[in-house]
Amino acid sequence: MSEDWIVWGIVALSLAAGLVAGIFLAFSDFIMTSLANSKPAAGTEAMQIINRKVYGSIFMVLLVGLVPVSVAMALLGHFYLPGSVAVWLIAGAVLYIVGVMLVTGVCNVPMNMRLEAMPQAGAAAQAYWPEYVKTWVLWNHLRTLASFGTMACYVIAAVQLAKAV
Repeated sequence: MSEDWIVWGIVALSLAAGLVAGIFLAFSDFIMTSLANSKPAAGTEAMQIINRKVYGSIFMVLLVGLVPVSVAMALLGHFYLPGSVAVWLIAGAVLYIVGVMLVTGVCNVPMNMRLEAMPQAGAAAQAYWPEYVKTWVLWNHLRTLASFGTMACYVIAAVQLAKAV
């Protein structure tokens, strides 16, 4: 079996993980800081809008689409590729599923849903906003690191497989 297409598939996976990491980094680096420096009602409203718009975005396709493709590539690696390549593919998939998707679903999304339920100018939203920003960003840092780590795992796997071909 020619593994050239697999190398390019892994490169595409690493690029997708890097794009996800870049979006998360932007939120951790300056987007949330900017929203935190605005008035609570304005920050809350902006974040509510972002949280509504994200579902129809290319980012969401990448975020969710990486799961089945990562699992498929990890299985392909496990059954058909050299051991070290398989290890990096499996590590990347596990890191992404746990560090990005699980954290997103268990931590960030519930916070977003709680924020969405609050009128942005209401007292509850204004009281919750500082806590939301602080905690949401901490979880987002973890997602950023996990998605960059996933990218690194896939780059290493691609390089190792390319050397073996």
